[in-house]
This record gives sequence, structure tokens and C-alpha cells, in this order.
Amino acid sequence: MILGMSLSTYTTIHVVLSLIAIFTGFIVVFGLFASKKLKGMTAIFLLTSVLTSAGGFLFPNDHITPGIILGILSLIVLLIAIIARYALHLSGASRGIYAVTAVMALYFNFFALVAQGFGKVPALHSLAPTGKEPPFFIAQGIALVMFIVFGIFAAKKFHPGNQPPARP
Repeated sequence: MILGMSLSTYTTIHVVLSLIAIFTGFIVVFGLFASKKLKGMTAIFLLTSVLTSAGGFLFPNDHITPGIILGILSLIVLLIAIIARYALHLSGASRGIYAVTAVMALYFNFFALVAQGFGKVPALHSLAPTGKEPPFFIAQGIALVMFIVFGIFAAKKFHPGNQPPARP
């Protein structure tokens, strides 16, 4: 039992939160490319990312796993993103810091999705049963390059104060 739920129920909720974080994260990141703050979507992305990262620590483990390390890194990045977005209001350098950390938070969620895919989806698992085979590293390498490009593009393009006023 975790938080009064069966492990199965808790896992389902954790997966749903993770998928919401990834889905809304892509919307937020593509919004950054267009200099849009997307207030509501950003709040959902950051909240579900925090919940899924923190919630991962509640799964039963008898040692530190790569998932725990990823969760710690994710929470640090999310804290920085939240401070830059909500406490510093994207002023000065916090604009770029927010753009990069938002992309990093999405990358960490996506990294976990790929890792879980190789662990749980039979077709992928057969390609990399231990997670140490080339297909796993190729998939994660492609994701890493993609998110590095996203981070650079987001930092360069996200200038929400430079938008023309909305038409009535």
C-alpha cells in the first residue's frame, strides 16, 4: 500500500500524471518557441512534473536506483524553473533560465518514458532487455540531441515581453 492505495492503483495514477506532464510539457515548450507564457498549461506541466518526480520516491526500493537519481535531478530543475517563472517573473536572466529548465524538466520526463518503454513494452524490451544495449542508448541519444536543440531554440526564442498587443 502506498498512500492508502494498492501498488497497482498508485502506479496507474503515477503513469497518468507522467503522461499529463509530458503532453503539457510539449505544449509549453512549443509555446516557448512562440514567446507564449501559456499560464494554465505551464502550471499543469510544472505541477504534474513535481508530483510524478516526488511520487517516484514512494515506490518500494531497497537501494538507490537510476529512477531515484533522475527524480532528484528533476526536482532540482523544477525548483529552479518554478522560482524563475513565479518568484522572479521571468525578469532578466530568469527568462532564459526558465526556458532551459522547463525543457530540461520535460527531457527528464521523456527520458523516464523511454526507459519505461524499453522496460515494459515487449517489442522494445526484446531489443534491450537490460537497458544497456545499443538500441536503448541510441533512443536516449536521439532524445538528448532533440532536447538540446529544443533548449537552445527555447532560450533564443522565448521573449514574452516582446509580443505585439493582442487584437480586440
